[in-house]
Amino acid sequence: HLHLVESGGGLVQPGGSLRLSCAASGFSLDDYNIGWFRQAPGKEREGVSCIAHSGGRRNYAASVKDRFTISRDTAKNTVYLQLNNLKPEDTGVYYCAAEDKPPSFCLLLKASYDYWGQGTQVTVSS
Repeated sequence: HLHLVESGGGLVQPGGSLRLSCAASGFSLDDYNIGWFRQAPGKEREGVSCIAHSGGRRNYAASVKDRFTISRDTAKNTVYLQLNNLKPEDTGVYYCAAEDKPPSFCLLLKASYDYWGQGTQVTVSS
């Protein structure tokens, strides 16, 4: 059974940082494209970043580029999302997702992903 668990969310002031973790059980994250998505209250879930399974190609949404960094730790079977210079508009529930039978590139499209975690709350407020 494929299982994803996010952690690392919390309350942080504008300009602060967090590191989110997406840990997998039941499968190797190296075989899947992994995406991070977020959903603010009353808004659609949007893609934030993703990392491809082969070669580790990365994509970022324009709103987070140069502030967020996605990475993979094969030994820990975990994908991380480093969030720097956080802004109030970054507030939301952050989800990680896995794409089965992936191509060599990843997309920030919800429909591309087959397995989802339960999410972790990030709140940016002074």
